[in-house]
Amino acid sequence: MKNRLSKPLYIVASAAVAIATITGCKKEFLEPKPLSFYTPDNTLSTAAGMQDMLISCEASLRSEFFGDGSPIISQLIFSDVAVEGTTDKSGPAQNMNLQITPTANLNSTDYNRIGWYWTESYKAIKNANAVVTYIDLPKWKSPDERNAMLGTAYFHRAYRYYMLCHEFGDIPVTLSLLSTPKVDFASVKREVVLQEMKAELDSALAWVPAKTDRGSVNKAAVAHLLTKIDLSLGKFDDAIAAASSVIDGGGYALMTQRFGVDKDDATRNVIWDLHRPLNKSRSENTEGILLVIDKEGYKNNGDFSGGGSTMRQNVPFEHSNINTPAGNKGTTDALKKNTPSLDYEQITAVGRGIGRCRGSWYSTHMIWTDSNDLRHAKGNWMRMQDLVYNNPALKTLNDPYYLKNLQLYNDSGKILCIDTIRSWFDWPHYKVYVPDVENANPSGGHSDWYVFRLAETYLLRAEAYFWKGQLQQAADDINKVRTRAGCAPISASDVNIGTILDERARELYWEEPRKVELTRISYILAQTGKPAYNGKTYNMQNFSKSNFFYDRIMEKTDFYNKGVKTNHGDEYTMSPYHVLWPIPQAAINANVSGVINQNEGYDGFENNQPPLTTIPK
Repeated sequence: MKNRLSKPLYIVASAAVAIATITGCKKEFLEPKPLSFYTPDNTLSTAAGMQDMLISCEASLRSEFFGDGSPIISQLIFSDVAVEGTTDKSGPAQNMNLQITPTANLNSTDYNRIGWYWTESYKAIKNANAVVTYIDLPKWKSPDERNAMLGTAYFHRAYRYYMLCHEFGDIPVTLSLLSTPKVDFASVKREVVLQEMKAELDSALAWVPAKTDRGSVNKAAVAHLLTKIDLSLGKFDDAIAAASSVIDGGGYALMTQRFGVDKDDATRNVIWDLHRPLNKSRSENTEGILLVIDKEGYKNNGDFSGGGSTMRQNVPFEHSNINTPAGNKGTTDALKKNTPSLDYEQITAVGRGIGRCRGSWYSTHMIWTDSNDLRHAKGNWMRMQDLVYNNPALKTLNDPYYLKNLQLYNDSGKILCIDTIRSWFDWPHYKVYVPDVENANPSGGHSDWYVFRLAETYLLRAEAYFWKGQLQQAADDINKVRTRAGCAPISASDVNIGTILDERARELYWEEPRKVELTRISYILAQTGKPAYNGKTYNMQNFSKSNFFYDRIMEKTDFYNKGVKTNHGDEYTMSPYHVLWPIPQAAINANVSGVINQNEGYDGFENNQPPLTTIPK
């Protein structure tokens, strides 16, 4: 099956022209000239035009995972698995109580990407809406071709609304392409939005082909997303049916045997193979359901230049802040080609990290309870003690620790790392290591990336079984993922929502939108009143003051609300209302003839109106 590059389509509404060298101008220069001939009639009149719209949606999926300050970092730091590790300046999302407000900078690679999820989601929804609105404009070869295009648009729209509903709660909704500016939006109840998306995905499931180009939406991707929406709505039988259609009849299977580029390397294992850049979209890989495509050959396309930056974001700032027991600077980010005296080029092997996405103790230690877990095996998982003191200056200093493994304390118990938040933590090397030949400092090169993978489908079905009280079936699905990784199976009595979240943390780091999934589960607990494993029950009336999201993070965190401060003096704080992000104030202000509600806990909540219980047509 071929790989297809997803190119973004930008619809130009206006343009500005800068003239730098003109000393005079003629009268005709002032006459307006059309800079764009975009209209639905000439852009969406063909199947190719429709496809361009959907390709832009695919390209947007890629940007969630890649680039400096990747948006997915905001998903991870608003959860139990990671915190923002930048410690040399104020601004990054650490003191959530102070920094996360409706008027804050909510779309900065240095601070957070909450605003990216708002604006990028509605941009993708606009493009999907264009296809839905004008689906009957082209001359289609067959009804199947038309319906496949419509079903794919439904998927992209549902994906974005699913994310928005678990990031922001009640949200404004539009299901058609707007022909004029609209400034009278109102918030629609989250459940109403999800019910509409379920209905559309139920239709898409019958229309979208089972097999498509890698990087395109297929029937299994629709069913996978439908499973999440069914769970959100408390339709657990429907969730089981949707997930089962992928697991039992979709032609997918967990990868259990060595394959791909490193299959003959006896020092590696199948988990390593599963996450190699060149293996993810191979035809023999039966586990990937939906991927974004990003290969080295695409680097000249502007949207794909620079690679993924996965190592820069996730690897500790190990080339600084670490001393030898003798008191000398121990490590360097130098490259051999620039420093002939360098004996070991460490950053090529692991990447030049800046420690931005810093794993919590929970995700780096607490969940790794099985010594046979291949995901945590040596070579897949990196520990700071696996690195060495490689600063060539240590040779002239006759430091006896040169090229010996790092250690955190000297013999007297003195800590040797100046900044343990940013520069000393373990990380999933097998997930984030992407060879980089494009950047001067290895940051993470080009790689296809999983959006949906069969391992998650199993865990979603396990969750649905759990909510229904069918614990043995839940354990069976969890064990499919566990035993593939070499772990001992669990029993039915071990299953609770924490068990499932732990397995998701082991399996889906930098894949799942962790904040979204925690919030979704928190909604289910509040809607059902089912006691959580912590013995607490929750309700919707008090959702922003007491919820599982906050209690889970406080249970697992070693940062938030513990008095932990960065070297710059910023304290890690979080509150229950962070279960939902703030609606950007700019969006509220621009809606001059209507009311977009603000979430409880943020300024502006007092101006809210009852959310709509139907979606405006």
